Amino acid sequence: MKKVSIMVPCYNEQENVVPMSEALVKLFEEQLPQYDYEILFIDNDSKDNTRALLRTICAKNKKIRAIFNAKNFGQFNSPYYGIIHTTGDCTIPVVADFQDPLELIPEMLKKWEEGYAIVCAVKTKSKENPLMYFLRGCYYKLIRKMSSVEQIEQFTGFGLYDKSFVKVLQDLHDPTPFIRGIVGELGYRKCEIEYTQPQRRAGKTSNNFFTLYDAAMLSFTTYTTSGLRVATFIGGIMAFLSVVIGIVYLVMKLIYWDRFQAGMIPLILLTTFIGSLQLIFIGLMGEYVISMNRRLLNRPLVIEEERLNFDADEVESTPSTAAVREDV
Repeated sequence: MKKVSIMVPCYNEQENVVPMSEALVKLFEEQLPQYDYEILFIDNDSKDNTRALLRTICAKNKKIRAIFNAKNFGQFNSPYYGIIHTTGDCTIPVVADFQDPLELIPEMLKKWEEGYAIVCAVKTKSKENPLMYFLRGCYYKLIRKMSSVEQIEQFTGFGLYDKSFVKVLQDLHDPTPFIRGIVGELGYRKCEIEYTQPQRRAGKTSNNFFTLYDAAMLSFTTYTTSGLRVATFIGGIMAFLSVVIGIVYLVMKLIYWDRFQAGMIPLILLTTFIGSLQLIFIGLMGEYVISMNRRLLNRPLVIEEERLNFDADEVESTPSTAAVREDV
């Protein structure tokens, strides 16, 4: 019997973890009895009652596992770490707030059985804020045009990954993984399933301007070099224009000395504009440097605090962890 792993990252999801676990168990018992399953929750240091609820869930069902992070390791590291610690023949990551429709799982498994190693769920519509959906779409299109690596528009990571691809993820050792880009860059034979993203079932999203900006910059600095090249081209053009304008201004000032004092104003504005461009491009270069620095430091993806329903040998062989306390 093939085994399917469901990986559920969570942070302050006390209103959703119990309904999510119940919905997944019901799905496998009623619609997918031909498959064995495991459900892995990875908690990113929740501050509410999420961990207490996960302890209760795991105590009732040994097929439900949990990893508790020692602190919050960010929106990318924790889900990635959860994926590479699943043990099924395939892995399906779903968010805890039910914005990834569980009814797509049987369809994904059908595509997997047809031979697809990766099945990507792609949003065609969303019941979230229309402005946010529009801006996301513009961003995906921009990255797709600027990147030399295949990028999948409106793909959030929700999909099915065969264990062969999970092995690829395990061997990457990337301290700043971006699963959406990795799937496009290194993914095997894949297909896409379209869906409409529903609203959150309950609770409040942990995403804000800074987390969204971090996600945008990570994909931008990892999969594009166009930003630096644009900065180089614009910088060269502006430098040439500055020299030309400077020469013209000097000539005009020598000819019309008394009437050209007001000409300082456009020169000041031009200097301010060029200075602003320089700051923008220096900041862009800084983002690339930050990305490089994180990879050179090569910090662990996650430091675990505790595991639930894992065998002792699985805990002992766990990479990139420290101070692990198990409850098996």
